[in-house]
Amino acid sequence: MKVSYNWLKWYVPEVPSVDKLVDIFNYHLCEVESLQKLGTSEVDEDFIFDLKILPNRAHDLLSHQGVARELASLLNIKFVDPTPKYKIPKSHPTKLVKKIKTPKCRRYMGRIVRNVKIAPSPEWVIKHLESIGQRSINNIVDATNIVTFDCGQPAHVFDLSKVKDLKLQVRNANNDEKMTMLGGGEKTLNESMMIIADDYGNGLDIAGIKGGKYAELNNDTTDIILECANFDPISVRKTAQALNIVTDAKKRFENDLSPELASYGMLELSALIYEMCPEAIFEDIVDVYPKKQEIKKLSFSVNKISKILGLEVSIDGIEDILKRYNFQYEENKGIFKITVPAMRLDLVIEEDIAEEIGRILGYDKVKPIIPKINFKPKVNETYAKISWARNKLLIDGYNEVMTYVFCDKGEVGVMQNASDKKFLRTNLSDGLKESIKLNQVNMPLLGLDQIKVFEIGTVFTKDNEEMHVAYGDKKEVKEMTLDKFTDLVKNFSVFALGDIGQGTHGSLNSSSNPLHFKMWSLFPFIARDIAVWVPEKVSSSEVEKIIKNNTNELIIKGPELFDEFKKDGKISYAFRLVFQSYNKTLTDLEVNEIMNKITDKIKENNGWQVR
Repeated sequence: MKVSYNWLKWYVPEVPSVDKLVDIFNYHLCEVESLQKLGTSEVDEDFIFDLKILPNRAHDLLSHQGVARELASLLNIKFVDPTPKYKIPKSHPTKLVKKIKTPKCRRYMGRIVRNVKIAPSPEWVIKHLESIGQRSINNIVDATNIVTFDCGQPAHVFDLSKVKDLKLQVRNANNDEKMTMLGGGEKTLNESMMIIADDYGNGLDIAGIKGGKYAELNNDTTDIILECANFDPISVRKTAQALNIVTDAKKRFENDLSPELASYGMLELSALIYEMCPEAIFEDIVDVYPKKQEIKKLSFSVNKISKILGLEVSIDGIEDILKRYNFQYEENKGIFKITVPAMRLDLVIEEDIAEEIGRILGYDKVKPIIPKINFKPKVNETYAKISWARNKLLIDGYNEVMTYVFCDKGEVGVMQNASDKKFLRTNLSDGLKESIKLNQVNMPLLGLDQIKVFEIGTVFTKDNEEMHVAYGDKKEVKEMTLDKFTDLVKNFSVFALGDIGQGTHGSLNSSSNPLHFKMWSLFPFIARDIAVWVPEKVSSSEVEKIIKNNTNELIIKGPELFDEFKKDGKISYAFRLVFQSYNKTLTDLEVNEIMNKITDKIKENNGWQVR
């Protein structure tokens, strides 16, 4: 929101200099996004602050009076209340009728003013509006804009001659109802949108967003209807988004406004019009207010506020802040009970008050002291046992596997699953045996003499769930509960497991080499064999050395001697090599290139021959 420095000085004459005010805004209220200087001389000089008002304070700070009141309380300086200066002549009886036909309208105030004259605005009104980027239109329309940016209550004016029988209603629009807007453009409405209309179906205004052209003022207008209302913020936001309309009124209503603000807006608007049209005749205000805003109470303790802020706050310090902000309160032994002002919709819970007090005192006063925390974690006994069992089995030479929880038979069924996976497993052994069988095929490739695997997981029966441990090899698979497994080891202690992550394993040997997981390649491997005839006196290690020296990173296993035999004073060594890449699928051409290099090196030795 754009805020004029000169406009603020109307209400807080003791406001600090511009440079100091920038710091006050930034450190205690909101971010100053930009600062612009207007005018070329001291007479017409002004500074415009572009303030980033966050949604939690948009209901009271999207106005010059709101910002001025906040500064006066924050800095403990005088706020000049303009209300006593507002002069309005004695009102006459009215025949204006207003009806609210939708719960989305929380309050509607209207007033007929006769004998007005449409004319240019006074110079001070034009300067105020132009300073914040608004264009002056005429004295009556400018008055509504001044009210919007001065006190935060959007206001609107209709030409009374266009409203038949002096009857207005706030209702939901009809589906496909159309309205031509001020400034041009037609909008098609639906029943979720709220409008102001007369009893003859003429739409005058999209509630809380923008006026229609039907009751637009013109130079011949003499009698008008003033409008100050309050609408449901969600309804206004959804309607504006659906119609792609952005206005200053919409911005304020969508962030929620107190219905109590409407009466002040009507007072200020009436006073401005009377100032610019002293011959005007005012009629009584029609105020439809179905459900008044509830008066809220909020309690908090000094100790809780201090704890939230991490800053020692005194009773006297809090009382000083409450007095500066004109809060009504009671205090008893450090417990405060305040009456939340109608405009402060952001104060709901104790933490809101803590934030308010911290903001005023300044968060720079909070000392950066790290709280004393017992960083020793509480041991989860089940997890500790699982970790211990896993480490025990890994060190014993087993590899961990994870098998399917779902199977084709069991005691607990599941819905909407594959036909062979309709049950939850009742044991780990069946899955473990299948895993051993499948891994047995690749045992040579894995470089293992035998397959030893284990699994720690949950099994399901009709009565309960249990954590089991299963482990074994091709010959035998054993399965038992996790508790029974850990009980088998005499030295097991849950309390020792808190150090597992620090390199010890309870009763296990802490000097054992840790096992690290390495991701396997997702691409297929290629296996190649090579047999070499050499003199009988040549050992297999000599041949293996030449092969190794002429390979590269694509060899993931080997050379591995898998066959040898002697004949006629010579010996044959057969080696197997496995090639695989982590980046791509290898081609025969790439593997042949390596094999040819190995063959050439072998042939360089006298008496050596590749079979």
